[in-house]
Parts: sequence; C-alpha cells; structure tokens
Amino acid sequence: MSDPAELRGEQRDRWEAVGPGWEQRAPTVSAAGADVASWLVEAAALSPGGRVLEVAAGLGDVGLLAAGAVGAEGEVVITDGAEAMVEGAARRAELSGLTQVKVVRMEAEWLDAETASFDAVLSRWGYMLVVDPEAALREARRVLRPGGRIAIAAWRRIEENPWIAIFRSELEARGLTAAPAPDAPDPFRFGADGTIAELLHAAGFVGVGVEVIDLVWKFQGLDDWWEHTRSTSSTVGRAAAELSPAQHYQLREVLDQRYAPFLQSDGTLELPGSTWVASAEA
Repeated sequence: MSDPAELRGEQRDRWEAVGPGWEQRAPTVSAAGADVASWLVEAAALSPGGRVLEVAAGLGDVGLLAAGAVGAEGEVVITDGAEAMVEGAARRAELSGLTQVKVVRMEAEWLDAETASFDAVLSRWGYMLVVDPEAALREARRVLRPGGRIAIAAWRRIEENPWIAIFRSELEARGLTAAPAPDAPDPFRFGADGTIAELLHAAGFVGVGVEVIDLVWKFQGLDDWWEHTRSTSSTVGRAAAELSPAQHYQLREVLDQRYAPFLQSDGTLELPGSTWVASAEA
C-alpha cells in the first residue's frame, strides 16, 4: 500500500472532485440505498432524544433518516472527510428543515468527539473506503456510550454486484484502470464472508450480527447509467476524459452490449447489487 498520508490525500482529492456529481445524482443513490438506510436506522435501535453520528456520510442519507427517529429533542451529527460532501449534505439538511441535524467535516479515523458521547454510529458504504478501517472502527467504539450501537453497510464481493463489475472489468481490460491492491480502500474490500464481523470484533464490539440486502439500481437507460458512473466515480471520470472519440465509442459499444440483458421493455435499466449490513454493541 502507498504511504498512508499520501493515500488519504488522494482519497480526499477524489471525493472532492466528484462531490458535485454525487449531489446531482443524489435521488438515484437514495432510491437504490433506501432499504439499506432503513435497516441501519432500525438496527441502531434509536430512541427520541438520542444522539447519532453518521461517519463517511457522503450526502447524509442515513443521518437524515435517523433524525426522524431521535426527534427534535435528539441530535444527528453528519460527517465526512471531503468538504464537497459536507457542503452538499449541509444543503440537503437545510432543505429538510431538520433543526436537530448538524453537518461537519470529520475524519473517520480520528473522530473529533468526546468519549462515550453518542448513542449510535451509522455508516453506509463508508468504512471500506477508509485507509485504516480498524482504527476508524475503534474510534467509533470510543465515542459510543456503553451499550451504544453501530450499524454499517459494505458491498459484498464484486461478482455479486454487476452494476459495477461489468464496468470495472472493461476498464481494467483496456488498461484504463488498475485492479486495487488487496488491502487498499475499495468498495469491495470487505466483500468476503466474515470480514465485517471480524473487523467489528477486533474493534471491541459485541453481539455482532450480519445480514445481506439485495438491491436494484434504476436508470432511465444506458446513457443515464454512463453519466451516473462518470460523474460519481473519479476513477471512471478520469479514464473517460482521456479517451479519444474512437476509444469512447468502442468502450460504450461494448458496455452497452454487456449491460443490455438488464434493459427493461420500456428502455429503463435495472442493475442488481448486494450488500452486507451489520450491527453490534459497544
């Protein structure tokens, strides 16, 4: 793995670059991940007046949902390491009118919060992208009160997620991107059975439970899927920007052919995915 400090900087730069794309595509992401967000909030066993921390929140879908569970007398702190994501989440929080929501920039590996100050920590598809997830999970346990709960999600193996597996395999085959190192930040880093439970136990959590949620990404069509991926993935965005017109056409032709089996009769595209969801007690 690269130098951790250098890798953190690279990760932050990537998320800063795609922040606007994520904000633009927020409805698509929210719809695909709605069942996951609901599971996490339910697994956290929130009560009115509770205090919740969302880590590596992106645009804060889960935290905004949790705000309803803790009520006006509670507090939800939505955090992310990228300023672009924080700004986007803050705009969404303001539009929601939820006064119990606070949005701040915070690194998952060193949470700027007092020990035992939260009732729950939530994160959807965040910890697998952290340089040192073990340190981040230990931090999560530190800020949880005794008996507080953590609820997280991470993608299963890439083979279970054709929504991106097809795209990635074509980019790698053309030398446009490289396969990630085994322990590098990556969406499918925790895909193997037992990985999440092992990490939670190592961080000191007890009562670990892990389940599977299958979901569907829905797009208006193949062009919509291309624009979504290009605008939300810095890796894909950079690779696409470097293509000549001919290379762009060739890549799109192959991708359209491989994604064609997921086209519906009305021309919309439905791509399956599968994620782990896990909860535990501090």
